[in-house]
Amino acid sequence: MDNKTGMDKLLSIMEHLRSDKGCPWDRKQTMESLKPFLIEETYEVLEAIESGDKGRVSEELGDLLLQIVFLSQIGKEDQAFSFEDVVRGINEKLLRRHPHVFGDEKAENAEEVLHRWEQIKREERKGKERRSILEGIPQALPALVRAGRLQDRAARVGFDWEETSEVLKKVEEEFQELKHALDGNDPVEMEHELGDILFALVNLSRFIRVSSEDALKKSTQRFISRFQHIEEYAVRNGLKLHTLSLEDMDRLWEEAKRLEKG
Repeated sequence: MDNKTGMDKLLSIMEHLRSDKGCPWDRKQTMESLKPFLIEETYEVLEAIESGDKGRVSEELGDLLLQIVFLSQIGKEDQAFSFEDVVRGINEKLLRRHPHVFGDEKAENAEEVLHRWEQIKREERKGKERRSILEGIPQALPALVRAGRLQDRAARVGFDWEETSEVLKKVEEEFQELKHALDGNDPVEMEHELGDILFALVNLSRFIRVSSEDALKKSTQRFISRFQHIEEYAVRNGLKLHTLSLEDMDRLWEEAKRLEKG
């Protein structure tokens, strides 16, 4: 009778897949080759969460867990670390970084928790301090997410606006600089100023506690839905999309917006 827990069984399956009697494809993989799959599975978890389908979230989390187990098995084969080391490390980290829960310290709010978390992280890095508090944020993150994380990090040491009106003023300032760059028709300057206004807008979204990444995703989805409404009209009426006038498209676009609101 198999008395293994679900986690033990998963580890055993992965070990077998990587063995000489296992799967040729699985045996061939390396940490480098698995990177795209890790990224893909992470995004599929995010999509599942956004769909609101809890069953799908469960399934996608399983796929993501598989990637962690896969990487851990390779680490074990390389005698670098095992899955048990991964679990032990995160257990110890959680206990160490929550002294207000598992120790004698007190924390009145989330801001105090975050401040203490950063203190503990600095203490953990003694002897291997970073040159900048902005280090350690992955460059592979989506640009909007990374910009927000960098701004968060700077804000923790007081480099931040105090009022929303100040952030809006900065957005308006950057917009004027973009208009000036467009008048000059300098590609390098236009890219520079467009980047600055996007960065300022991310800062605004962070300040008002709205995810810039989620906001753009939802706006993009609305664009898709409205444009497909135009396409469906053309199909229903036996028309080619390019034969519709801009006025017709605008009318259908506004119609799609009204339908969204019910």
